[in-house]
Amino acid sequence: MKWSTEVGLVDLPEKITYDSQLLALGSCFAVNMADAFKNYQFRNVINPFGILFHPVALGNLFEFAAQNKVFEPDSVFCNQDVWSCFDAHSDLNALDELDILLALNQKLQLFKQTLQSASHVIITLGTAWVYRHIESGKLVANCHKLPQKLFVKELLTADEITKSLQRMQELALQINPKVQFIFTISPVRHIKDGVVENQRSKSNLFVGLHQFLDLNKKAYYFPTYEIMMDELRDYRFYGRDLLHPNEMAITYIWEKFKKHCIAETAYPTMQLVDEVQKGLAHRPFNPHSEQHELFLNKLAQKLDVLLEQYPFMNFR
Repeated sequence: MKWSTEVGLVDLPEKITYDSQLLALGSCFAVNMADAFKNYQFRNVINPFGILFHPVALGNLFEFAAQNKVFEPDSVFCNQDVWSCFDAHSDLNALDELDILLALNQKLQLFKQTLQSASHVIITLGTAWVYRHIESGKLVANCHKLPQKLFVKELLTADEITKSLQRMQELALQINPKVQFIFTISPVRHIKDGVVENQRSKSNLFVGLHQFLDLNKKAYYFPTYEIMMDELRDYRFYGRDLLHPNEMAITYIWEKFKKHCIAETAYPTMQLVDEVQKGLAHRPFNPHSEQHELFLNKLAQKLDVLLEQYPFMNFR
């Protein structure tokens, strides 16, 4: 009999609709899911501070928002003519100190504004391994390719993860009492840490997250990792590196997510959006033909229907 994660997989209490505002944070698999939301034109903000892999780095964002933090010169450093911040991914790096400070403060403002209006925050945890900057004693979100001797590698305990998630939710609810949390664990294996070390990391994430979920019945868990490991346990579902889920796997997991987390009332709009996206991507053999003119007229009608009802959609 084929194992299925459908056993025990419950529906999201407050399902996602086109009125929802989504904030997706976490590891690179969060980007895959956010890309699907973007393709279907849901309102969605993804990782303002870039990809963040561990719970403490994610939790710091909520601390910054609650404290109305302002990033100042002592928040950044310069290495080989590139300015970086230990709290952000290298996506925010800049060649000028003022540029990175401006970007950090703008991104934090975007994060807080999105959180204030968000209906759902989707958190994808990637690893329990963290790096502590020896000089500052700070757990960093990214080492920015600085020498390894400047850091100590540590493994977050399950209790530390639970505490971090509790604090994250507490701060979020202070800013937005109505926000719904969706948690998942990335199926991407961090083999650079080692096979055994990756398993230790994922194990602590699972124990820490589920300890938190046992105490917070309103938080929702979606089993991305379990679907990948138990239903898609074949290398045809992986990319060339044999670590990251490929497009077929991402589509499969997205369909599961859609079934359990997106309201059925949104399905017709999703179908229409999909038709428009495919229409816009179409390249005609003869762009001057009568048939293509009819095609463009029908496409324009579909766009008008969508934009009249949902002005925030952007098909550029």
